[in-house]
Amino acid sequence: MRILVRGAGVAGLTAALELSRRGLPVTVAETSPAPAGSASWFAGGMLAPWCERESAEEAVLTLGRDAADWWDEALPGEVRRNGTLVVAPARDSAELKRFAARTSGYEWLDGDGVAALEPALAGRFRQALFFPQEAHLDPRKALGGLREALAGQNVRFVRDEQPGFDLVVDCTGAVQIGRLDNLRGVRGEMLYLGTEELSLSRPVRLLHPRIPLYIVPRGRGLFMCGATMIETDERGPIAARSLMELLNAAYALHPAFAEARVVETGTGIRPAFPDNLPKVIRKEKTIFINGLYRHGFLLSPALAREAAALALEGRHSMETINEAYD
Repeated sequence: MRILVRGAGVAGLTAALELSRRGLPVTVAETSPAPAGSASWFAGGMLAPWCERESAEEAVLTLGRDAADWWDEALPGEVRRNGTLVVAPARDSAELKRFAARTSGYEWLDGDGVAALEPALAGRFRQALFFPQEAHLDPRKALGGLREALAGQNVRFVRDEQPGFDLVVDCTGAVQIGRLDNLRGVRGEMLYLGTEELSLSRPVRLLHPRIPLYIVPRGRGLFMCGATMIETDERGPIAARSLMELLNAAYALHPAFAEARVVETGTGIRPAFPDNLPKVIRKEKTIFINGLYRHGFLLSPALAREAAALALEGRHSMETINEAYD
């Protein structure tokens, strides 16, 4: 059975790897002219199912809890298992309690505990939540690493789609808005800040009633800051309001960000279904993997395994991420 994977973002590359591992001949059709144009390129890369449970269904935790292990096996050395730190200004301490009430797998820290984990934040926060089982990776390095792994398994990459495949696995994300029922776009905006004045070892989430922020260290004084969630599929540069809000939140985390360089800004359209859970959909000779919303790197391994099982066995194995079509 010859398989074409359509799309070379995180969903497409993880699906291609799972299919190739099962001995199937796979070709990947790159539908975007460059990876920098995909939502995967602007992702945070946080493998944080316990934190995401605060605003997501239980299925996100269930499907994502093994993601770090999958990525560690696929790309040895790329996963940083340093946990996630969640903080809030003293005036917003109630936000920490609300976050804790909706999540699990955390430890409460006092100010000394925060300083022990992140010396740069010493004296800035009286309390925090620490999620020790969580991890993160650099999405851009991960995308490149997956391509190298696939090339090592003789997976072909093509620009122009060719006929003659027995099965197509469509991972084109937002391209399917208006084609797949109930799929919508959610715009995410982010920026990269550069400063050598502080160092962080793990993603830090700053809680705020209106503007929650996460900052993910990328090394070499670079920090990814995100991300907005705007209910629109309109593309284009980052909005001035979003830029100001992200910068203000970064400054609230640490004043050193006031002097940081704005290295890059970016936006991506993240596809989502009404329940914000992904689906693996079989329609004739095409399997669609879509609706990853803000959980691309977290949930793509589970979706890839589901798609591979569906391709080989002709049936779904996980009810939470499938949808039947006649």
